[in-house]
Amino acid sequence: MTNCLLCKEELAPEEGQIIWRGDDCRVIHVNDPDLPGYCRVIWNRHIAEMTDLTYGEREHLMALVFAVEEAMRHVMHPDKINVASLGNMVPHIHWHVIPRFKDDAFFPASIWSARSQQTPASVLSQRQKRAQDLPRAIREQISQLY
Repeated sequence: MTNCLLCKEELAPEEGQIIWRGDDCRVIHVNDPDLPGYCRVIWNRHIAEMTDLTYGEREHLMALVFAVEEAMRHVMHPDKINVASLGNMVPHIHWHVIPRFKDDAFFPASIWSARSQQTPASVLSQRQKRAQDLPRAIREQISQLY
């Protein structure tokens, strides 16, 4: 597939930053001002469905998703974490790992829903500062896997 957004080796700063990259997967910290800490775990090769992976590849990918979730819980202290794999727009396995707060712009609906409220700027600023510690925490959590 040409022009796949998830195949990009480099990200523009407005898109986010690569936190960790392995042979099969990478972890991206998404630049979303409404959702500080939002990450994606992306399978590097073009594969559309989880069942197209071997059992070992599935376990590896999910171990990374869980490592991101665990680091996120410790750093961001969210009310809830959403973990989602949709792939409706891009046939490329990727998992969204999203810290959710009762006062975030979309709560309690999904982040792809219409905004339901405005998070106070001071609260967003505090979460953005916390999210700066997330890349290090995620790399530490992943280093404990292997």
